[in-house]
Amino acid sequence: MFSERSESMYILLAILIFGILIGIHEFGHFIAAKACGVRVNEFAIGMGPALLKRQKGETLYALRLLPIGGFCAMEGEDERSDDPRAFTSKPWWQRAVILIAGAFMNFLLGFLIIALLYSSAQAFYGRTVSALTEDFRYGGEEGLMVGDEILSIDGHTIFYSNDFSTYMSRSSGGTVDMVIRRGGEKLLLDDYPLQMEDYVVDGETVHRYGVTFNTVPATFWNRLQYACCTAADYVRYVWMGLSDLVTGVVGIKDMSGPVGIVSAIGQVGQASASTAEALKNILFLASFIAVNLAVMNLLPIPALDGGRVFFLLITGVLEKILRRKIDPKYEGYIHAAGLMLLLGLMAVVMVNDIARIVNG
Repeated sequence: MFSERSESMYILLAILIFGILIGIHEFGHFIAAKACGVRVNEFAIGMGPALLKRQKGETLYALRLLPIGGFCAMEGEDERSDDPRAFTSKPWWQRAVILIAGAFMNFLLGFLIIALLYSSAQAFYGRTVSALTEDFRYGGEEGLMVGDEILSIDGHTIFYSNDFSTYMSRSSGGTVDMVIRRGGEKLLLDDYPLQMEDYVVDGETVHRYGVTFNTVPATFWNRLQYACCTAADYVRYVWMGLSDLVTGVVGIKDMSGPVGIVSAIGQVGQASASTAEALKNILFLASFIAVNLAVMNLLPIPALDGGRVFFLLITGVLEKILRRKIDPKYEGYIHAAGLMLLLGLMAVVMVNDIARIVNG
């Protein structure tokens, strides 16, 4: 059983993780801006009043009180500026690189954490069927057979066996459309009725699909490939979550913000059998959060980096048509409105997070 001190340690660790994720995101914007010759007025980690600040050259570096964000304030980013080093003075592609750099750094960090966690792996479960349970009811020429390589389920690519479990669990109607490779030929198992059932394995009853997959040796390149596929899976999980939100499968009440994630990290740490296992599990969660932030930041929503890239493309087209520059203040107004809406959503999510924690 973990002590109250351990719980506090995991909460502090969660806050540190958020700080690193925010810092690496803003650092991406910062180094891209510097590389493109854009003047950076302030580079800050956190929001609110400054706890520490230091002017170095043209840039003010600040650590602020609230660990809920950060910013890289570039000259001319949201207002007109005659400075030749202003953000708006740069070619559109350089501005796009600067805007995308933050999300790229988050994704890169997530990938590096995954690669580190799998660096000591001995083997992975692949996507080729190596065995079927003795009383498996869905085999034969019209179903699965030993040696079949499962390529996709309901249109979703299967990289490794964990993808098989994920997309089988999301199937609706009790059947799936499964594409397999058998003897070098692709086959479609249309409306394949594979279900989880009780099977007796080694004298014990287990609830499973009855399919066993091959093992892939964890060579350097296989580890790298597995890390890439895991990062790609994280991206797909974010899109699945957004799809569930849009279709009403989940609601705003099911969303989690910084408070909920800090609580989840604490719970993961406390539920682990040892400190080493806790750190490993927390790092897995941190890698997912990093990739999640990368994807969410690139959504074409005002105030997010993706929204800024979207407006960059729109204004570029309009300026070509109108043959004149569009005042960036109008885009600034839209992003300011978007930011207020996002802050409102964050407030609602935070209240829900606190309510869940209080209600246990």
